[in-house]
Amino acid sequence: MIRCHLGRLMGERKMNIADVMRETGIKRTMLTLMYKDEVQRLDMDALDKLCRLFACEVKDLLEFDSSAPQKEAE
Repeated sequence: MIRCHLGRLMGERKMNIADVMRETGIKRTMLTLMYKDEVQRLDMDALDKLCRLFACEVKDLLEFDSSAPQKEAE
């Protein structure tokens, strides 16, 4: 399972979804899914924008957890 750490990165910088949306142009629905770690698909452009905003690498935003069960596609 892939884990998304957007919520942690936002918390460290005291940002909310509206702040990230305003800075990146990424839609609120996508950010909310990422924040809740429920996103199924991720646009590479969105990933690029988030890494630039948080001055981080992809590994800081996403993590592969082999011990967690795989999410079923809906």
